[in-house]
Amino acid sequence: MTWTLPEPMLASPVCRPDLRPGWAGEPKWDGFRALVSVDAGRVVLRYRRGTEMAASLPEVVAGTVQLSDATALDGELVVWDAAGRLAFEQLRNRVQRRGAKAARAAAEWPAHFVAFDLLRLSGTDTTGWPYRRRRAALESVFAGRQLSAPWALCPSTTEADTVREWLTWTSVGIEGAVCKRLVDAYQPSGRAGESTSRTLLLGRYEAQGRLQYVGRTTTLARTAGAAVADLLAAARRGHPWTGWSFSAGWGSWETLDVTLVEPELVVEVGVDVARDAFGRWRHPARWYRARPDLSAGRPRRNRVVTCTMTLRGAQE
Repeated sequence: MTWTLPEPMLASPVCRPDLRPGWAGEPKWDGFRALVSVDAGRVVLRYRRGTEMAASLPEVVAGTVQLSDATALDGELVVWDAAGRLAFEQLRNRVQRRGAKAARAAAEWPAHFVAFDLLRLSGTDTTGWPYRRRRAALESVFAGRQLSAPWALCPSTTEADTVREWLTWTSVGIEGAVCKRLVDAYQPSGRAGESTSRTLLLGRYEAQGRLQYVGRTTTLARTAGAAVADLLAAARRGHPWTGWSFSAGWGSWETLDVTLVEPELVVEVGVDVARDAFGRWRHPARWYRARPDLSAGRPRRNRVVTCTMTLRGAQE
């Protein structure tokens, strides 16, 4: 039977990043979720939603010679800048190039694959193994084969203090933390674990009372995310954005995982003048504060309301 990459395991957002006994935590990276496999010389490198990206990232494809045959990894594609910060915009530009342009971009802004799970090892499907065993095997792969760029091993810890420290690294592009039960198998398309990373998708009521999507915020700091979460209520039936999909950024192919909430919380943000043809802000809005003292009202053109909380490029 031919082995194929499974659908990725997804994450569910929570309000507080408490690492409980029997769980491990990993950093949440500001990049694109990706899966890679090598089988008899054939390399598959794809987005979480199935789009192939091998033609855009030749350095990652070339790096698969370091892996043993019939091996597959789950992880996050990232680009680091010279200061060691994650450069999401450069990564987005990378995945839109092909051929000679992709090769030139690889030399200037090389991509890295931060591996956080092992799906197959030398022909053995490992998705049924508990996380603890998959993690140990992944570490052995990195140590035994002395993997180097473009490969990077995602940190993992069972120490709550370490997870709390990661949550302070927002300035370098860490979006939060993902928590995984040590005994859980890999669940394709399933949602397990927790993540505290979040941005907010924003809407504004037009004169006719229609809720118009206008953009998203920058990544919220841990304290702001927890405070806002306490002010949000899960969407009731009939949310106007039910069934919609949202891009991870202007011009990006990657879509966001979102949790709809009632569009009732007014928020204060800072924006620039760059808008698309639909009046949406092209760049993330700078987060200032929530305004629970104000009513969203209908219609209120000058009041922006929170409509979803979201994970960008969620891991598991």
